[in-house]
Formats: sequence, structure tokens, C-alpha cells
Amino acid sequence: MTDGARALFVVGTDTGVGKTVVTAGLTGWLRERGRDAVAVKPCQTGHPPDDDAGFVADACGDDDAAVCHRYLEPALAPEVAADVADEPLAYGEILSAVRESVAAHETAVVEGIGGLRVPLADGREVLDLVADLGLPALVVARSGLGTLNHTGLTVDALRARGVEVRGVVLNEYEGATTAERTNPPVLERTTDCEVWTVPQLALADAAEAVSGVREHLPATVLP
Repeated sequence: MTDGARALFVVGTDTGVGKTVVTAGLTGWLRERGRDAVAVKPCQTGHPPDDDAGFVADACGDDDAAVCHRYLEPALAPEVAADVADEPLAYGEILSAVRESVAAHETAVVEGIGGLRVPLADGREVLDLVADLGLPALVVARSGLGTLNHTGLTVDALRARGVEVRGVVLNEYEGATTAERTNPPVLERTTDCEVWTVPQLALADAAEAVSGVREHLPATVLP
């Protein structure tokens, strides 16, 4: 088990929902508050060009603000990418590496890979990693139509494994549609989670991630 009081696992309902932006924002915000905070990416696929740890480092202005423990070139789920690339990938090594990174810093924000049911290694999934680390989770989801189902299933899956869910972040929120405007209160009722909205943050400007997250999430979400 890992100390959940000083670390947080950012999970997503899918790939491309904004986990990296939220992770960067939380890590940079913690460092602004004088904390020795690090973002931890267990495994990065699609590298290059994808580099979530690099984005976090840019957002924080410090290469030491983020670490990635494994890079794989195919843009696929880690277990599949390792198989396609004919490279070894062991779940136990990923779990141990993340634990060591969390233990080495005052605070850590661990970022998932895609959604919870993404195959990680050795028949284990991202959900297994969250549960085995024993960290509370922050769920990042899309704001529009379809997110009620995806988010509800994600919260249920986490709780079924004994994971504390700190809340839900609806990313790229504009409030332009009826679905967007009604999703936050419906999710609060159906998941019994606090729900916050964050507008679309420019990926081209990594520094915007920190100010954007700080302005739209409460400090109580920080580990």
C-alpha cells in the first residue's frame, strides 16, 4: 500500500479526456505551494511524439517535476504495445517503480494510461495498479453527451476495488449544450461525488494548465 494522504491517482474515463492537463495543473499548483511534488507516469505509449511527463515538466518549468518509468513506441495499450514492439513489460516492475517514486517525494500525482480497463502488463489493468497502490482517485471525464455512462461506470469500478474517489473533473467544459449544463448535477446525484468543471486549456501553452486547474478546482482536492 502507498500513503494515500500524500498522493493522488488521476484516472480517466477514456484516452484523450485531459488527464495530463489536470495532472500538470495539480503538480504545478502543489509546487507553487512549496511542496516537493512530482508527477508519475507509469508507462507512456506512442512515444515519440507523445510525452505526458514532458508536458508536466514544461508546465512546471522543471524537468524534475515529472518522471516516466517506461516508454513504448506503438500508440497502443501498454501490454499490447510491448507485444507489438517485442519488448518485455512486467507489472511488478511498474508497480515497484511507481511506489519508489511516490515514496521519494513529499507529494505525488500519478497519471493513468487511458481508461481503467486498459491492459497494462501480465494480464493486469490500470485499475489493478490504482487498487494495488492504495491511492485515492480523481476521475477526469469529458463534459458532453455520453459522459454520464462512462463516468458512472468508472466510479463504480473504482469503488468496487475499495478505491476512494475524491471527485470528478469534467474537462473542456463550455456549457454550450443542454447535456453539458445538466451533466454536473446529474453526476453528483448518481455518483455521490463532487463534480468540478474546467474549461478547455490550450495544450500548446503548458503553463496554462497550472493556472487553469488552480482557478477551477478547490484546494481540498490536493493530496
